[in-house]
Amino acid sequence: MANIICIMGDSGSGKTTSMRNLDPGTTLYIDCDKKGLSWKGWKKQYNADNKNYLKTDFPQVALSALQKVNDNDNYKHVNVVVIDTINGLMVADEMRRAKEKGYDKWQDLAQSIYDLVDYSLTMRDGLTVIFVAHTQTERDDSGYSFTRIKTSGKKLDKITIESKFSTVLMSKCVDGRYVFETQANFSTAKSPMGAFDSKEIENDIVNVIEALSEF
Repeated sequence: MANIICIMGDSGSGKTTSMRNLDPGTTLYIDCDKKGLSWKGWKKQYNADNKNYLKTDFPQVALSALQKVNDNDNYKHVNVVVIDTINGLMVADEMRRAKEKGYDKWQDLAQSIYDLVDYSLTMRDGLTVIFVAHTQTERDDSGYSFTRIKTSGKKLDKITIESKFSTVLMSKCVDGRYVFETQANFSTAKSPMGAFDSKEIENDIVNVIEALSEF
């Protein structure tokens, strides 16, 4: 089965930049926010001519791309797929159906995201699928705060999308350093026991993939 990772965090916390050291020759980048990447020279690395960059905010198109990577011999060289961000898919789908009323819209929205994550869990060995997500922080009257993946609609909240991942890293900027938080700290961050030496690590996804290769 494929190795599935979620990187969550606020806007500007280094989520996309953490992908900077991936090999463009073996990576498919699905840009669901359609805003481009966040380091100098990315357009030469990821583009339509290289067939490693897809700009879409349709969940069905993202799922079709995953299916091609899994089944089509022309994509066997791909060993990393990045979906950045799942919130881009959720918000765009919600806006396209803004005038629709009733429960079915939210059911369909939840289903499309669930299907995308669920399918990734069945993909071929040796593949890493990275989902990037924005976060929301909730605070109660006593001041307790808790950070989790931001979702659209109560249906996805009930699913608790983090439960589909064994690794959820929180991207943060701490004293000017961009890091990943590897364990829960008033959040849904988590990682396999023994995968990382520290609760905070450098925000380089290549190092993360290497550390998780034994799990």
